[in-house]
Amino acid sequence: MYFRIHCELDYALQGPATFLFALRCLQTGGQSVLAESLVFSPFVDVEEFSLTGGMNRFSRIQTWNPGLIKICYQAQVTTSFRIVPASSLHTTGLGNLNPDAIPFLFPSRYCQSDRLRQFALELFGHWNSSHAIATGVSDWIFENIAYVGGSSGENCSAIDTLSRRQGVCRDFAHLGIALCRALSVPARYATCYAYQLYPADFHACFEVFIDGWWYLFDPTRLAPLNGLVRIATGRDAADAAVCTTFGNPESIGSAARCECSSLDFLPITHRILSHENQAFALL
Repeated sequence: MYFRIHCELDYALQGPATFLFALRCLQTGGQSVLAESLVFSPFVDVEEFSLTGGMNRFSRIQTWNPGLIKICYQAQVTTSFRIVPASSLHTTGLGNLNPDAIPFLFPSRYCQSDRLRQFALELFGHWNSSHAIATGVSDWIFENIAYVGGSSGENCSAIDTLSRRQGVCRDFAHLGIALCRALSVPARYATCYAYQLYPADFHACFEVFIDGWWYLFDPTRLAPLNGLVRIATGRDAADAAVCTTFGNPESIGSAARCECSSLDFLPITHRILSHENQAFALL
């Protein structure tokens, strides 16, 4: 698939501040960034670096004076994906789990899996395969948590979402991760640009590690899975936030748009995967 990405962020600066941006699309084995630009107005020096094994791409800037700053990112990206029969996936015992997946078994800032273990066992403990657990978790969240735009803030955790029974895509992903980890299924957070998401915005989902691959789940079901373009991954949003600020800047505007120019785009949805009992992975 071929996508065009455009996003803008605007901030009011009260004084000195440091920003960490995760806006640039990832380069992976199946996702290629053909062209991109990241422009700051007014101009500032930008430091580019990668974390988490070279995966996530960050841009760091420092500002000193009060005023306004605009960030504009544009990219042309191609993506690919993998679909396999769920019955072909083998759940790997923890003794043989790939070491790279082990950190995604542990509780994290927004995903308190240790506090949800009994709840997860009662609801999903009767399933033996990792894919069945992740599917059951994603379905349960969709059916029992209300998607309400603007209903949560940056401090909302999986425990909070479960208590409130509402949230946004970030909260849906955190709850899915926490419930999967509670049952020893490695799970991680992914930030994406999303084609056919309405209203257009950044999007979050979660992935589980099964049989050597990270398979994607989106409990919101708001965008086709093959319309997602990966920005960053991590244990939770603390690792993969679009912007992390130090200081006291005020966000005064945000827009993200993903367009597809592939004439043969056919949406791959939860309904299709469920009907065919298939698993989906972004490569």
